[in-house]
Amino acid sequence: MLVSALYLVVCRVLELIVLVVRGDRAKDFEILVLRHELSILRRQAGRPRFEAQDRLLLAALSRMLPRRSWSAFSVQPETLLQWHRRLVARRWTYPHRRPGRPPIGPEVRELVVRLARENPSWGYQRIVGELRKVGVAVSPTSVRNILLKAGLPPAPRRHPQSWRSFLRTHGESILACDFFTVDTVWLQRLYVLVFLSVGSRRVEFLACTSKPNTAWMLQQARNLLMELDERGRQVRFLVHDRDAKFPGAFDALLANDGVKVIRTPVRAPNANAHMERWVGSIRRECLDRMLIFGRRQLEHVLRVYVRHYNRQRPHRALELRPPESTAAHSTMQAQPTPHGLQVIRRDLLGGLIHEYERAAA
Repeated sequence: MLVSALYLVVCRVLELIVLVVRGDRAKDFEILVLRHELSILRRQAGRPRFEAQDRLLLAALSRMLPRRSWSAFSVQPETLLQWHRRLVARRWTYPHRRPGRPPIGPEVRELVVRLARENPSWGYQRIVGELRKVGVAVSPTSVRNILLKAGLPPAPRRHPQSWRSFLRTHGESILACDFFTVDTVWLQRLYVLVFLSVGSRRVEFLACTSKPNTAWMLQQARNLLMELDERGRQVRFLVHDRDAKFPGAFDALLANDGVKVIRTPVRAPNANAHMERWVGSIRRECLDRMLIFGRRQLEHVLRVYVRHYNRQRPHRALELRPPESTAAHSTMQAQPTPHGLQVIRRDLLGGLIHEYERAAA
C-alpha cells in the first residue's frame, strides 16, 4: 500500500510540473474536456471503487483546494472529510493492545510448572510467594490457570509420593548392614561386617573377625552407636537379612537405643541392594585383585578403601560426587579445566587404587 501511494503521488507531482509550464488557455480547455468526460462516466458507470492509495491522495488534495472546488471530486464532501479523519486517527492512534493485564511469558509459565512438579505439596499461594522471592510477580489465579492448562491438579491431588521419593526422604535415617567373607592365603575365612548409610552412601562402620559370635556382635553394635553419637547422627531403621549371625540380642540392643531393625525377606538380596552393590564394588576394585594373608592386613586394606570410598570415589547416585563431598569440593570440580592443568596422582595399596587432585598453583 505504501509503495503504491508513493508511486501515485510521484506521478501526480510530475503531472503538476507539466501543467505549470503549459499555458493557461491549454489548461482551461483540458479541464473542460476532463469535466465533460467525468460527467459521461458518471452517467454510464456504477459506484466507483477506491483503493487505499486513492483515498489517501484525494483526501490530501481536498485540503489544498477551496471548498467551492470540491465539486470536481466524484465523491461527496462528507466522504472526503471522513477519509481525512481516518488518516488523522491512524496517525495519532497508539498500537493496539488487548485490554486487561499483559500475557504471562513462556519463561514464567515454565517456572510455575517446574515449582509445582518439584514440590507436590505446594499450593497456589506458596508458589506465588516463592516466585516473588526471585522477582516474579503473578497472582494465585494466574498460577491456577497455568497449572490447569499444564494438566496439574491442586496440591493435595497433584502427585502421590512414590517409594523412590519416600526412601530418598528417609535415606539419611536408614542404615543397611551385611556380612561378606574373605578367604586368606592360608584358607582361613574372615567375616567382615559393614554398616552403610542409604542416604549418603557413606560407610559408617566396619569390622572384621574370624568368629562372629554373639558377644562380638553386641560389641560391634555398641561401637556403632558410639560412632553415630560422636557424629550427631540420628538413625531410625537398620536393614539386614535373616542370617543367623545376627542374633536377637543384637536387634534388642539397637532397639533399646531407638533403632528399629527391619529384616529382609528370605533369599531376597534386592531388598538390601545398596549393601550388595557396595560389597560388589570392594570386591571388583580391591579384594579380588590382591592376596590377603591375615586379619591385620585385611583391616588395613579395608580402612584404606573405606577412606578412599567416602572421600574420593565418585558415586553415580550422588551426581558423581563422593559421599563426604562438600560444597566447595563440588564447585571446584564443576569449574572448567584450563589448558596446562597439573594433576597429582596419589597411589593407594601399592598402586592398586589411584586418587587424583589438582596441583597447587
